[in-house]
Amino acid sequence: MLQECSLYAQQKYSVSGYVREKNSRELLPGVNIYIPEIRNGTVTNNYGFYSVTLPAGKYLISYSYVGYKYESREVNLNSNLMIDVELDPSLNLSEVIITAEKAERVSESNRISMITLPVQQIRDIPALLGEKDVFKALQLMPGVQKGSEGSSGLYVRGGGPDQNLIILDDAPVYNASHLFGFFSIFNGDALKSVELTKGGFPARYGGRLSSVVEMTMKDGNKQKFSGEAGIGLISSRLVLEGPLKKDTSSFLISARRTYLDVIIKPFVPSESQGGYYFYDLNAKLNYDFGPRNKLYLSGYFGRDKFQFVDRYSYDNNSYKNKGGLYWQNATGTLRWNHLFTERIFANTSLIFSRYNLTIFNEEKDNSGTYTLDYNSGIRDIAFRHDLEYHLSTSYRLRAGLQSTTHLFTPSAIVEKNSQTLLDYKQKTKYNSLESGVYLENHFNINNRFQANAGIRLSHFIADGKHYFSPEPRLSANFLIKEGFSVKTAFAEMNQYIHLLSNTGIGLPTDLWVPSTDRVKPQNSRQISGGLAKDMISKNLTVTLEGYYKWSRNILGYKPGASFLLLDDPTEAQNFTWQDNVTAGEGQSYGAELLIQRKTGKLSGWIGYTLSWTRLRFDEINFGEYFWARYDRRHDLSLVLIYDLKENITLSGTWVYGTGNAITLPLGEYPGITHNPFIDLMGDENPYYYEYYNTITDYGEVNSYRMKAYHRLDFAIQFHKSKPGYERTWELGVYNAYNRKNPFFYFIENEYSESGSISKLKQVSIFPLIPSVSYNIKF
Repeated sequence: MLQECSLYAQQKYSVSGYVREKNSRELLPGVNIYIPEIRNGTVTNNYGFYSVTLPAGKYLISYSYVGYKYESREVNLNSNLMIDVELDPSLNLSEVIITAEKAERVSESNRISMITLPVQQIRDIPALLGEKDVFKALQLMPGVQKGSEGSSGLYVRGGGPDQNLIILDDAPVYNASHLFGFFSIFNGDALKSVELTKGGFPARYGGRLSSVVEMTMKDGNKQKFSGEAGIGLISSRLVLEGPLKKDTSSFLISARRTYLDVIIKPFVPSESQGGYYFYDLNAKLNYDFGPRNKLYLSGYFGRDKFQFVDRYSYDNNSYKNKGGLYWQNATGTLRWNHLFTERIFANTSLIFSRYNLTIFNEEKDNSGTYTLDYNSGIRDIAFRHDLEYHLSTSYRLRAGLQSTTHLFTPSAIVEKNSQTLLDYKQKTKYNSLESGVYLENHFNINNRFQANAGIRLSHFIADGKHYFSPEPRLSANFLIKEGFSVKTAFAEMNQYIHLLSNTGIGLPTDLWVPSTDRVKPQNSRQISGGLAKDMISKNLTVTLEGYYKWSRNILGYKPGASFLLLDDPTEAQNFTWQDNVTAGEGQSYGAELLIQRKTGKLSGWIGYTLSWTRLRFDEINFGEYFWARYDRRHDLSLVLIYDLKENITLSGTWVYGTGNAITLPLGEYPGITHNPFIDLMGDENPYYYEYYNTITDYGEVNSYRMKAYHRLDFAIQFHKSKPGYERTWELGVYNAYNRKNPFFYFIENEYSESGSISKLKQVSIFPLIPSVSYNIKF
């Protein structure tokens, strides 16, 4: 039995250290550290570091983490101590429930609207064509909606894809999709943690309005060489990791590539060839210089490429037409962790991020060659410095700064024609600087009231125009009784960069542009509140939240405007994007329910969202409010993962959502238009002055609802351990009952003897789709 410690002792000391995974020595973020004697504790940061300051005495310190065995240490605190802990991932659930008095409790965290998704659950969930996808898993959470059938875009609390800050090892990612939006670029095999924040943003985050998706790559196994490989219907992947110097440094390499181009090549005529593929490459190196210093170098590289080649001959002339498009992401992060004292932790990062789109075309015949290249993109170079000061178990201070240089290239055209001697080049560039400093205060009063109060000061400059904005943040949690709390939060956000899109679904042809003297930054204010309940005996957490968000200066295209003329990109030289956009405002409000079980023989969650999202632009819909395209009244997700046996895992998802709001023609009527060109010819016959056309009445914007969306997926995994490796077969079915969900609608005229009738037609793209994949871990 531990002796009772004196909580009134004047002398205080710190217990600090790192929490790692046993065997691999992977640093673990978000580990719960609890001291029963003071009924308080802390959690490890993103780099596995923790620090608690206590009066001298004897204590029991417990360490718990979802999916890992509980650990504890008895300490006699009469000096500062460094205690590193390794947690065993071989979970024994009954042991955790009985022993870990303070396993992770949502009710005792001041964070609101934040979801941590275990990577293992992402890998167990059924997926389209067997491709495990982080974003598809996040779409199953309340408050997060998909764009259209199969899309990996995230629409969080009424915001668009560009309003999500997507971070991979501190580096922002600007286009997170493959295959025109059907898959995200993130390979779950290379990820260590995934965290989504939908509201109550801490002051350390800035630059976006709707959400923060923060992903951390694995560091690599410091103990032994290991790997994992998988083969699916459309892609294969490989992960290799191991020590460069045992217990000191390690590496990780993860690669994935599709082979759609290889599969279809034998079926394509030799004179007409084409193909599509994408690839990903994640890499990371790290070196541990001891308890005070750690160095990390990580990067991501990925590309999608679609191309075609046509060859034919006509009238003694041979022709060749080659074209296509590709888009690519590249990020790089160099990070230095430094421990100044047992209480002060610092992280310094140098960050690079680039996104680029290229459209190319080449035409050859006997008379010459015509070539066209169109490019657009964005490039970031950033510096970031963050400090954490653990003053006590009741008070923690965070502060930091970040500065990013953006280089926007909305349009770069090179056009050449050897026959006409055309040699045209045009390039548009915008340089800008975005900076921010922040201060966060986290405090705990009597173990019942917790709060995070902060302020972020953001600054943006482009073409001599300065924008400076304070962004207050506050989130609070009051523990009503053991395991039950009420939470509230307020956050103001500013977004200085914009994504111009005609479709709203995050296609690679969408265009990133900065705020200017004519285009103001986007701004939002969000209030949220809710209840959180931990049912420890049942291993369940339940949260119920409501929110209201105001948004201003949201960009939209004026009616009929476009920025990318694919049929004739040279016309882009006459395009000024600032003349073709209009700014408006938005309102989004609703309620979200989440019932979640992260571990156990049966795990998963139920998520339900009731929400409304409206937009208003002066130049759209006569200045009246209209429903956003992805406004959904009801959105429901049911996710279940069941370990039938030690070697068999069953999983299933069922989703339901109100149909998207779209604009459809209400009717057509004949019209007469005066022809000024014929009038100038001076012909006196009135017949030549006019011509007949059809005028379409569309009514209010987005006044029509598509059919409701629902779908059932399921999968079964067969695991088998053999000497030196473990293999897994997975069989899955996407859209198991073959629901014909609408992808888009169009109007088609059907003719008969009695006349023509306009009918509304629906296009569906994903019927019942089986999948099979093979994975091996060694």
